[in-house]
Amino acid sequence: MRSSRLRNCGSSFPAGGFRGNMSASMKECLQLQLLEMEMLFSMFPNQGEVKLEDVNVLTHIKRYLEGTREALPPKIEFVITLQIEEPKVKIDLQVTMPPSYPYAALQLFGRSSELDRQQQLLLNKGLTSYIGTLDPGELCVCAAIQWLQDNSASYFLNRKLVYEPATQAKPVKNTFLRMWIYSHHIYQQDLRKKILDVGKRLDVTGFCMTGKPGIICVEGFKEHCEEFWHTIRYPNWKHISCKHAESVETEGNGEDLRLFHSFEELLLEAHGDYGLRNDYHMNLGQFLEFLKKHKSEHVFQILFGIESKSSDS
Repeated sequence: MRSSRLRNCGSSFPAGGFRGNMSASMKECLQLQLLEMEMLFSMFPNQGEVKLEDVNVLTHIKRYLEGTREALPPKIEFVITLQIEEPKVKIDLQVTMPPSYPYAALQLFGRSSELDRQQQLLLNKGLTSYIGTLDPGELCVCAAIQWLQDNSASYFLNRKLVYEPATQAKPVKNTFLRMWIYSHHIYQQDLRKKILDVGKRLDVTGFCMTGKPGIICVEGFKEHCEEFWHTIRYPNWKHISCKHAESVETEGNGEDLRLFHSFEELLLEAHGDYGLRNDYHMNLGQFLEFLKKHKSEHVFQILFGIESKSSDS
């Protein structure tokens, strides 16, 4: 049974994981990541159970470790499809390993078509809380899988209990997040429509600047922003990255923290007479003025590596 294999998945590693060496080098971290991936492929051998976003990423890492590749390899990103026995449902666990994982936090997000949004948020809160109890340096994908196998059933079976009013409810702290996302370009109509549709479906605000480069800002509760990020990114948007994220703890609804009032497409003038051809560059001067109006001028240098200059100087 796979569940028994999961319970023993840590037996190949030293007791307590690898948390003893907090100064592990990048190569040591990548070696541990390869080790964990080999273990996952042995546990989930069927086609489609583990889906890498970049099928060549493990080869890139091996070449980097062998010294035949100088550039730092891309992050390992993949989805594992888990079959929950009771009830009979599937959960897709989306995983991103930062280059310095397992000493940097693993990015996890579980989703299922059988869960409504509220239940999915609660499931991911529980998963994140559990992973936060593990020590830095400890490989934790197996632990996350085991937690989902052991605990996810209650999120499917006890839906109604979540909506019953709690007596003397205590204030709940939430994380308000703002993500600044950079893409080489955003042109395609279907992609632009998807971004807007997802932004308006979730309780997020911000904008999507189309053209070259393409910039997306999304703000709202952490769970909503992460769901937005995973939804627009998968399955195959490769030339995109989150350049900057800002977060703050709040007990309110976060409305006073928002810099934008809705999620809209931002259309600026293009440099030169390019019309709607797919090679036009957006007017970054106009974009800087837009950022100033929304108290976000500091992000300009983060996005482009260019120090912003005030129009008054």
